[in-house]
Amino acid sequence: MKPISDMSTISMRPDDGDAFRQALRLAQRRCDFPIAFGGPVQGEVLHLTQHIGVQTAGLRGLSVFAATGLGGHVLVERRPAAVADYGSDDSITHDYDAPVLAERIRSVVAVPVVVSGSVRGVLYGATRASTPLGDRAADAMVGASRQLATELALRDEVDRRLKLRLASETGSGRGTSHSAAEEIRELHAELRVIAQAVQDDTLRDRLLDASQRLAGLGTAQKPQAISPLSPREIDALAQVALGCSNVEAAARLSLRPETVKAYLRSAMRKLDARTRFEAVVAARRGGLLP
Repeated sequence: MKPISDMSTISMRPDDGDAFRQALRLAQRRCDFPIAFGGPVQGEVLHLTQHIGVQTAGLRGLSVFAATGLGGHVLVERRPAAVADYGSDDSITHDYDAPVLAERIRSVVAVPVVVSGSVRGVLYGATRASTPLGDRAADAMVGASRQLATELALRDEVDRRLKLRLASETGSGRGTSHSAAEEIRELHAELRVIAQAVQDDTLRDRLLDASQRLAGLGTAQKPQAISPLSPREIDALAQVALGCSNVEAAARLSLRPETVKAYLRSAMRKLDARTRFEAVVAARRGGLLP
C-alpha cells in the first residue's frame, strides 16, 4: 500500500464544501451524470459531504477509509478508477455495499483531487445502469478535479500568505511586514491573471471574488459594493502596483501595451488621479487593491 501524505496541517475551510459542489456540478454538466457525489479527505478519511441526484440517505455523511471501496482505492493509488458493476466487481472491497446498492448504483468512476502531492478529496460520477462509463465520463471528472485542485491550491496560498502577514504585523520587524504586504499584492495580481485565463465562468467569478476579498484586507475603508473600475482596469493597476511598466503589464496580462495604457488612463480619470501611481494609492484607499 502506498503511503498517504500527511493531511494534519490542512483544515477544511467553511466554503470548501461549496467548491466541491461546484466541481460536481461542472462534471455533471459536461457528461450528464444522474448521480454525482464526493467530498474532502481529512485525517486519511474521505468524507462524502456533497451529493447530487441521490435518492437515499445512505451516502450522506458516509466516511470512506483508505483502501476500502472504490473511493478508498483511489485515495491510496492517487489515480482515477472505475467499475462497470459495483456490486459484482472483484477489484475493490465491498465495505460500503449497503449504501451504494441501496442507491442502485452500478457503473461509477472516482477521481482524486490532488493538491501538492496530497489527495484532498475524491469526486464520483455514477449511473444506475450497468453500461460502463466511457472516456468522456472519465475526462469530465478529471477536468472537474483539476479545476477544483487549482482552486484549493490558490486558497491554500492565500491562507499561507495571510498567516505570514499576520505574523509580520504582530512581530517587531518593519521589513518583514513590508515583505508580507508585497507578497499579498503579488498574489492578488496573480489571482486576477489566472482568472482571465480560466474558461469556466463560475470558477473565474470565484477567483475574482477571492481577489476582491484579498484586496480589502488591511484597509480601514470598507470596499465599495460596486467597483468604479472595470475588471481589466483593476488588472492593469494591480500590475502597476507591483512596479511593472506598461510593456511588462501587457506581457503578463496578454494585452498590447497600448491597451494597458488605455485602461490606466480610464482608471486615472475615474479615480481623479493625475498619475498612475496616484491611481494605485486611490484604489488601495478604496479597497480595490491590497
